Amino acid sequence: MSLKEEFQFKDRLIKGIDLDGAFKISVVKTTDVVRTARKNHKLSLLNTVLLGRALTASMLLASELKGEERIKLRFEGKGPSGMIIAEANRVGEIRGYVQNPAAELMYSEPDTQLGDGLGLGLMTVSKILYNEAEPKTSTIELIQGDIISDVAHYMAQSEQVLSALLLDVSINDDGSVKESGGVLIQRLPDAEDSVMSTLQETVEKLPPVAKLLEDGKYIDEIMMMAGRPYSVKELDRQPVDFFCRCSPERFKDALSMLSYEELKDMKGESQEVVCHYCGNRLTISKDEIRDLAESAKAKLN
Repeated sequence: MSLKEEFQFKDRLIKGIDLDGAFKISVVKTTDVVRTARKNHKLSLLNTVLLGRALTASMLLASELKGEERIKLRFEGKGPSGMIIAEANRVGEIRGYVQNPAAELMYSEPDTQLGDGLGLGLMTVSKILYNEAEPKTSTIELIQGDIISDVAHYMAQSEQVLSALLLDVSINDDGSVKESGGVLIQRLPDAEDSVMSTLQETVEKLPPVAKLLEDGKYIDEIMMMAGRPYSVKELDRQPVDFFCRCSPERFKDALSMLSYEELKDMKGESQEVVCHYCGNRLTISKDEIRDLAESAKAKLN
């Protein structure tokens, strides 16, 4: 693929609305996002798919926010994956991690399903919004643990909006990520229920999103295909990236919350800190630890 083609087909989100104002639609390509997550966190095949779906879902839901408002999805179950966190904001920054990144399932067992990676548990959605002192939070039980069913159930129960959701991550024979993307369609107020019934039939007949991407279909064409038989016009588009705002300053701010005694025990040794979200490793020098301890001591006087 040429540089021009790579730019044309890079990870992006597109938003649209049908010409009669009955529904809105978002389509996102997250292939490089999921590839980066897999590499940074050394994910198993199981968690590549589960986290990939969660990252894609978080971006689709964040497309309804404003500016740097963000949404955080937390899936916590009794399965081997443990907990999965995915977070995205409206400007296209996506990040996330898995509690047990190397966890895998015994696929030789006949009843094994992808959702067994999470198993029984809870899904919590937190929205960090402008002019809101506290995040808006909703919690529901996991339905199947496959991310798709759980997010769709959240939309129906907590958002109370008729929706159609597609999330897909395809894997190459060598375990690398082939393609990843998703579609979210939401009914707008006063629209006929029959519109969503028709769209549900449309998306059920669509090939998986990753297969469409593999076949050279980009988000523009996928949006038109998912919106049939209705006509859809584009409202907005933006790039999306696996991006984390962690920095040495943020890590030092976190360490500054420790007590003087805790910081004193670290004196004389540098500290390596790891960001859960992106896997980035940073070293806080012994001199910086000493300064933090002295500041904590001064607060005691």
